[in-house]
Amino acid sequence: MAASMREVAALAGVSMGTISNVLNKPDMVSAATRERVEAAIAQLGFVRNDAARQLRAGQSRMLAVVVLDARNPFFLDVAAGAESVADVNDLLTVIVGSGESEERENRQLRLLMEQRVQGILLSPVGENVPMLDNLDRQGTPVVLLDRGSHAPGRSSVAVDDVLGGRLAARHLMDLGHRTLVYVGGPDSIRQVRDRRSGALTAVAESASTRMSTVWSTSLSIEAGARAAARIFDMTDDPPTGVVCANDLLALGVLQECVHRGVRVPEDLAIVGYDDIDYAAGAAVPLTSISQPRAELGKAAAELLLEQVSASGAHEFRQLTFEPSLVVRGSTDQGWRAR
Repeated sequence: MAASMREVAALAGVSMGTISNVLNKPDMVSAATRERVEAAIAQLGFVRNDAARQLRAGQSRMLAVVVLDARNPFFLDVAAGAESVADVNDLLTVIVGSGESEERENRQLRLLMEQRVQGILLSPVGENVPMLDNLDRQGTPVVLLDRGSHAPGRSSVAVDDVLGGRLAARHLMDLGHRTLVYVGGPDSIRQVRDRRSGALTAVAESASTRMSTVWSTSLSIEAGARAAARIFDMTDDPPTGVVCANDLLALGVLQECVHRGVRVPEDLAIVGYDDIDYAAGAAVPLTSISQPRAELGKAAAELLLEQVSASGAHEFRQLTFEPSLVVRGSTDQGWRAR
């Protein structure tokens, strides 16, 4: 059985109030008494019950990061950025994956609300998140992550995904590709739609270029491989360039190309999105649109803690980062010679 504060007090020969002061306000206790209490704590192996204390205070020491897919290296890097801020502020970071399901997302937000977390960084699945109103009423701050906010009363941190999609398609067009395909995930996810919109904007600038779309049910490697199989079925003016909504989809397309003996980039050029670490280490290094992953999480956590600590009127801010193109072997035909 875990030792109790009462047992520590009895062993040290002090009151329960003194134990509480040693744990919470050590400066109020004399050095000799503090040493005696600390010795009793060490002897009994006492560990304070922070959960109970936080429950009485009505708030925990947890910061939650709710993302579309907790297995995606992009979101792990974003969460690491948030965690670096949480650590400095003595907060525990909890990463939760919604699995790209609105139903699961709402259930998780309800559970986090019941846990009285300090705040939530949320990368939402859809446009409407019913639980946000409940969280606002309870006073739980929520900052949108990897998603811009159109509401003046909501802080957000995002990347200009329309620009990112445009950079990807423009790169392929500059290489001479005139038949492109966009591989997207669920169209309920705004980032997926925005990246496609940017690619279409670039294509519209050239009368000789066209782009089709292959939608997938998720943003995974498996979904990318299935999408590639559909691309290879396009026998009427088949595409020579692919823009993918994220790197996992792009890696799935690349995987299927290797399986079928399709040369990348000679037969099919591929551009991913996110520039996760696996992109550079792929069998054919992946050209990708880079996002400042850790900086996204760090900035979002800082906005959240600003809101938590605000005592009066709070200035909500919407931050937008710019993506950049990183060219590698999946679009560069000369990469093998270097």
